Amino acid sequence: MLQTLLRRLVRLVPTLILVSVATFSLTYLVPGDPAITLAGDAPTPERIAEIRADLGLHRPVVVQYFDWVGGVVTGDFGHSIYGGADTVADLIVQKLPVDISLAIGGLLVALLVGVPLGILAAVRRGSIVDRIVTAFTSVSVALPSYWIALLLVLLFAVNLRWLPASGYTPPTEDPVAWVRGLVLPSIAIGLAMTAELARQLRTALVDVLDQQYVRTARAKGLRAWVVIGKHAMKNAAITPLTILGLQIASILGGAVIIEQIFGLPGLGQLAIEAVLQRDIPVIQGVVMTAVLVVVVCNLLVDLSYIWLNPRARRYPPG
Repeated sequence: MLQTLLRRLVRLVPTLILVSVATFSLTYLVPGDPAITLAGDAPTPERIAEIRADLGLHRPVVVQYFDWVGGVVTGDFGHSIYGGADTVADLIVQKLPVDISLAIGGLLVALLVGVPLGILAAVRRGSIVDRIVTAFTSVSVALPSYWIALLLVLLFAVNLRWLPASGYTPPTEDPVAWVRGLVLPSIAIGLAMTAELARQLRTALVDVLDQQYVRTARAKGLRAWVVIGKHAMKNAAITPLTILGLQIASILGGAVIIEQIFGLPGLGQLAIEAVLQRDIPVIQGVVMTAVLVVVVCNLLVDLSYIWLNPRARRYPPG
């Protein structure tokens, strides 16, 4: 396990370097100059040059890149161009709990709904239940998350008034309000993940249930839930687990729109504001944070293979 972890960490270094170069380079391709924006309505060339010098934008791009990378390694993403006492890292730390809460909510929806549906469809394959689950997952995958979010707001917030339509309450202030505020966005962002998880689990479980060792377990007189939970699920979970790991990127991408609909002050809102203001350090910090989250999730998925598949302990992935 330790050797696999070290091997994967070493292989991640080139990936992170390429991502950092791409992130740093692409932000400079965005039209406009923040120094001109900060200079006011009638900027003079001298004033613009002074601001560029204060921001360090007058230095060669290569020098700026290595200074930025040196700070990123130590957790320092710099300061926002538009001032403020908080660093970029502080801004990200303030917003990150919202995205973590939303990701946890989406994963819970996927696990609590997708897993039972996948098991039910596999056990009752070919039946009307299987057809209903298949139809539900097909429709759920096709529907865009923002459209689902608007329908949820219209039904549960506007018409029924059961849940709030927008806003975020930290769990330290009011845990009940925190949960209530996350129910609708979690369903909106987790429904597609639920459908994909149910489809993949159903396919994997159908194959596993036909294996000889499962038939042997049934022949021994074990109960159905023991056969599925103890013998079949562990081997069938590998593919769905991969899907969950890959869906983390979808959560981060879809969270930008979901946060705008539900008024959640997360990284998506911070990224949009930074792009509109061309706040380069904030854009770079948000992108690198998202990349690190995806990389860590994929690493955890790889390590979980070793736990789920005993053969992988001898021949680890990668």
